[in-house]
Parts: sequence; C-alpha cells; structure tokens
Amino acid sequence: MSKITIPIRGMHCRSCEILIENNIKKIDGVKKVEVSHKSGRADVFFEQNTAPSAALKQAIQDSGYEVGAKGKLPWLSKNKYDYINFLKGAVILIFIYLIAERFGLFGISVNTESTSLMVVLLVGLVAGISTCMALVGGLVLSLAARHAELHPEITPKEKFVPHLYFNLGRIIGFAVLGGAIGLIGSALSPSTRVIGFMTVAIGAVMIFLGLKLVEIFPALKDKSIALPKSISQFLGVGREQKEYSHKNSFYTGALTFFLPCGFTQAMQLFAVSSGNFIQGALIMSLFAIGTAPGLLGVGGLASVFQGKQAKVFFAATGIAVILLGWFNIANGSQLLFQTKIDADQGEIINSTGIQEIRMTQGNGGYSPNKFTVEKGKTVRWIITSTNQFSCASALVVPKYGISENLVKGENIIEFVPTQTGDIPFSCSMGMYRGVIKVVEPGTTKKTSAINTNVPVAQAAAAPSGSCSTGGGGCGCGGARVKPSSDSTPVNATIESGVQLIKTEYSEEKGIFPNNFVVKKGIPARFEITAKDDGEGCSNSIVVQGLHDQAEYLRSGNKIIMDFTAEQNGDFAITCGMGMINWGKITIIN
Repeated sequence: MSKITIPIRGMHCRSCEILIENNIKKIDGVKKVEVSHKSGRADVFFEQNTAPSAALKQAIQDSGYEVGAKGKLPWLSKNKYDYINFLKGAVILIFIYLIAERFGLFGISVNTESTSLMVVLLVGLVAGISTCMALVGGLVLSLAARHAELHPEITPKEKFVPHLYFNLGRIIGFAVLGGAIGLIGSALSPSTRVIGFMTVAIGAVMIFLGLKLVEIFPALKDKSIALPKSISQFLGVGREQKEYSHKNSFYTGALTFFLPCGFTQAMQLFAVSSGNFIQGALIMSLFAIGTAPGLLGVGGLASVFQGKQAKVFFAATGIAVILLGWFNIANGSQLLFQTKIDADQGEIINSTGIQEIRMTQGNGGYSPNKFTVEKGKTVRWIITSTNQFSCASALVVPKYGISENLVKGENIIEFVPTQTGDIPFSCSMGMYRGVIKVVEPGTTKKTSAINTNVPVAQAAAAPSGSCSTGGGGCGCGGARVKPSSDSTPVNATIESGVQLIKTEYSEEKGIFPNNFVVKKGIPARFEITAKDDGEGCSNSIVVQGLHDQAEYLRSGNKIIMDFTAEQNGDFAITCGMGMINWGKITIIN
C-alpha cells in the first residue's frame, strides 16, 4: 500500500476525526485512514497507483473541513449549524425549566420530626435533584458531556460505567469519612473562606467546560485550564482522554465529601453529633445512596445521545453548565470576598441592654431576612429552625466569623457589631441570603412585633403596606400583593370542640376573607389554603401574638395554625416580616 498525508484545518476533537475517517473510507481504493485532530492531518493508505487526491479533497470538504495546514482557530464559529444547535439547546433548557417549576421540583423538601436513618435517605434523594445537582451534578454533567464529545466511538454502556464507579466512590468514601467525623468530631470541616474559594473555583471550571461544549467558540477547543496539578487531577481537567478512568472516577466520587453542598454539611453535622464511627458511616453512606439516582441520571444523559442529537445535547448541556457555574461563582463570592471584623461575641458592652432580633429558617431560606441594629450593642439573634436537614440550616456570617449549623427549634447567636454598614449572612453555599444593617446608636425604632422590654432591633422598617420607600416594589424579593380591605367579619364555627376559621391566599387578593371573630379561652384553628406561591415580603404569614412562627406560603399547600387566645383584642394577620397587614382576628369573650 501507498500512503499520502493531507493537512486538514478545523478539527478540534475526536468526533471530527471519526467524521472525516468515515467519509474517506467510502472512497474506492482506500484501505486505511488515520486522522488526528492534534496534529491536524490525515494519513490515508491506498492501493498503489490509485491515489484519489481529488476525491480525498471533496470528502474532507463534505465533512465540513478544509484541506490545508492547521491554523489558529477563530474565536467565533463560522459554522451556522453551531448557532442553530445553540438555539435548539436553549429552547430545550427553557422548556425543562418551565416544566420543573410548574411541578414544584425546585421546592421539594423533607419535613419531619424524626431523625431516623430513613430520613437521611430521603434527604439524599432531595439533595440529588436540588443543591447537590447545582454543584456536584453540574460538575459531573460538564465532565460527562465533554468525555462523550471526545469519545463518540465508545458505546453508551462504556460511557455510563464510569458513573457507576463515581457513585460507588461517593458511597464508600462518604461512609469512611462519615465514620471518621463521627469518631473525631468536625475537625475535617472546611472554613467559610475555603468553602467560598472551592465554590468559585468549581464555578470557573464549569463555565470553561460549558463554553467548550457549546462549540461557538472554536478557539477554546485547544485550550485547557492551567490549575495546580493536585486540583487539576481532583477536577479531572487537563487530561480529558483519561478523566473517567475507573480509579479516578472512584476517588473523585469519594472526594466530593469535601465539596460545599449545604445538604452534605447538614448530614455531616448529624454524623458528628452521633459520636460513633458506625453511626456516622451509616448516616453519610445512606445520604450518598440517596443522591445517587439524581447524579446517575445526569451522567446517563451524556451516554444516550448520538450523532446529530448529541450536538444539540452538548449545546444544551454547555448552556446549563455555564449558568450553574455562574450561579456557584456568585454564591461563593458572597463567602469569599468579605473582610472579617473582630467582634466580642456575647459580651454586653452597652449597659442599656441587648438588641433582640428573631428569624425563622425553613426550606425556602430565612424570614425575615433584613434587620437593622445599632453599633456597639450586643445583638441576640434568635433563629427558629423548622428543618435542620435543609441547605439553609448551615448559616454563616463571614464578616464576623460566625458559622452555625442550626438545630431544629431555637438557636441563639450573640455578637457585638463594631462598625456601621451591612453584615451579609447566608447559607454555607451562598444560595439563601439576608443582611443585618448596622447604624449609629439612637437611629432605630421599636416595633410591637418584637420584645420591647429592652432596646431592640427592628426588621427592616418601611412604610406600612410596602417593602420600600418606593411604595410599589419590594426590597426583599418583589412582593406584588397588596393588603385587602377588611372583609365582613367571619365568626368561627365549632368542630369537635375547636373553633375553626378558614381563608385563602392568592397573589391578587392576598388573604381573603381576612376578618375573623374568635372566642377567648377556647382552642382555635386557623386554616390558610395557598392558591399561589408567596413572593418576596409576602412569602410567609403570621398572626401577631397568636401564632408568631412564620409559615411559608406555597401553592397547593394548606397552613394550619393552632392557638388558644388568652386575652381580648385585635391581632394582626401579616406577612412574616410584619410589613404587609392582610387582616385581623378579633378575640371576644
């Protein structure tokens, strides 16, 4: 046989090689073809005296490439199909997002009083399709899609097997490390700054891989991230041909124990509290088992699509990974780029008393999430956690070095603000946020919703019925409902010795009916059926003085408030921050 070497421009991955090889093999007389996108050439072996030069050039052009020495790739693709695939991928992502939002997949949570091992498994299932998916799943998706793009010649089974090793590594690694922290305590827990750095770094890697996947930036195809060797090996970047070896996949899965997922940290606290190696190992391994279906599903997607469908899948994956990467960078920045201030935590340095602020932590974050306090006075921050197995239960205040894993019930944090300005706080991933504003002494006001026996803080004071001085918007999320005018008073009905009053919440009307009459000293039950999701300031509801714990308004859910009034008077039905007055419950003899 004779051989001819042809330079080819435009190749950037193994898929290009296979496409060109398949077209050249169709030419009569060609016995063997070896194409390399790295060297930018094709070695064609053919029968002597039958050099098909014209046919070779045409086959290369029909594949979408040009004959010629490999040159510098352009920053923007000139192939219209790359942009068509990008648009198709974007449409698919929007459709998937709308479906997920419609069925409430973003708000799935586990609410239980139990702390059994079965609950740990359920928490893992929820984490596997929520915050773990945003961090661990996003990284797995980007690397899986990149691997499938570089190796289109392997079977779907060969593409999927490494994900089995990845999740097996997670389960075994989480068991060993969970047992270790159960035995020795929380010594393995990273600091807030380390968590912030890791989140930002992973987000940057995800964006880079996402930009490579969308294929409209050809110049990035030959680029790689020059991270330190240890980090590069951990993330599987820079050695794309080997990033899914069974051993590396196993170890990578085990090391995700240290990634800053809020659910993972909540489970790690549970393991630490067990004080036992076996119990700690069971808690963390069951959590990893729970996350496996979601993570295996993500990895499996990259194994299914072939041919033209794969191009659209890679584009959709690239867009999703870029968005998740940016999301992680934004969250990590909240933890990383804050200057720490030294504070005398718990010390009363002002003789006039303690500033007390109250907040509820639930599945959807913190309510209220804005406060105003005075400088130089001790702040007593009372946080009622309604779900300790939530991403939001890992609370951090980087500026004051506060890191608290909230337990179910009341949690108390005390510190002394030493400077005016904003003190941001968030969950450990930076997803759920709030702020404490520090002002000069004497500039805050007292509110009836909070204990006024001592000088106190107030929850983001604003004009009545609004969340901002603009009157139309909401500084904490954009509440669109307005307080309804009082309806005709509704007297409670008696059922099984309990006074029953019912109402509905909607985005348009707020609470309606909203005016009730209940008798003193008799058990009462207030039922609220949510027709819409509460938003911004109106995301939760309380009855001041009768049921002060904020309950979150979620479409389709029924909220039940049980109370027994001990005194006559009017009690306001408000949003959780006490800013929107929806109505009242009047107590009579």
